[in-house]
Amino acid sequence: MSVTTAPAPVRSPRRRRVPWSLRAAPYLFLLPNMVIFGLFTIYPAFSGLNISLYSSRNGRTFEWAGLGNYERIFADDDFFQAMFNTILFVIAFVGLSVIISVLLSVQLNAQKIGKSFFRSVFFLPVLLSPVVVGIVWRWLLERNGGLVNAALEAIGIGQVPWLVDPNLALLSVVAVSLWVNVGFYTMILLAGLQSIDPNLYEAASLDGASPTRQFQHITWPMLAPTTMVVLILSTIHGFQAFDVIYNLTGGGPVGATTLLVQYVYDNAFGPQMQYGMAAAGSVVLFAVVMGFTVLNWLLGRRAEAV
Repeated sequence: MSVTTAPAPVRSPRRRRVPWSLRAAPYLFLLPNMVIFGLFTIYPAFSGLNISLYSSRNGRTFEWAGLGNYERIFADDDFFQAMFNTILFVIAFVGLSVIISVLLSVQLNAQKIGKSFFRSVFFLPVLLSPVVVGIVWRWLLERNGGLVNAALEAIGIGQVPWLVDPNLALLSVVAVSLWVNVGFYTMILLAGLQSIDPNLYEAASLDGASPTRQFQHITWPMLAPTTMVVLILSTIHGFQAFDVIYNLTGGGPVGATTLLVQYVYDNAFGPQMQYGMAAAGSVVLFAVVMGFTVLNWLLGRRAEAV
């Protein structure tokens, strides 16, 4: 009669205890950045929210106003004009940024000769000072003596009031902003394109798929997450646009290119120095940017789920 013995219990391997110094190391590396972020971003944001509840007409004395600054903003025609200009600018800037950067990134990714040269050319405007960009383009687009109008006159078209006509001024501002920023978005999308497996395109070519079909069924779906990043970044930049536009048009003509950031700037550093009004405008701008960012994120999540 054989005696069977029960198998010995299997002991789970003892978890190796990680030293405290190793666990704390990642947080210590993040600490300097978080301190700087807190001092120069988080604290000013809460300070601006606090200032928006006070009224000041000389920048030195403050009186409690509660929500009075917000009431004054929403009763100000200049605010609604700036909001309307900002929405038009963002729609045009974001839409064209995504379209142009996708087309450029696809073209640069397929480039065989001079690839590094063309990438540098498209990225170069990103490195320029916004003040310099605004001044140079203002000189190029001047109605009398501007290089662009001089070229148009040479071919018989005549002078165009790029920065004088209200409708053309806003279009000119959008065009210059695209010239500055599209290279940055193109590089982001180019990095996303290079992460796509080339074997997918080889298999599609063997199956007889045309380049259009490959873009529709491979490139665009695989590039969608990166495109969403570009969409969010361009939306934030569109709402925060100021420096190039201020040096290009100064908000004119007749407020046609005054955006929300310049509205805040004019209230804070204008003759009356209404810091409370400016802070309230900043809070409204923050709420608008946050709302659009969350909306873009939710739409992107829904598209990925589908």
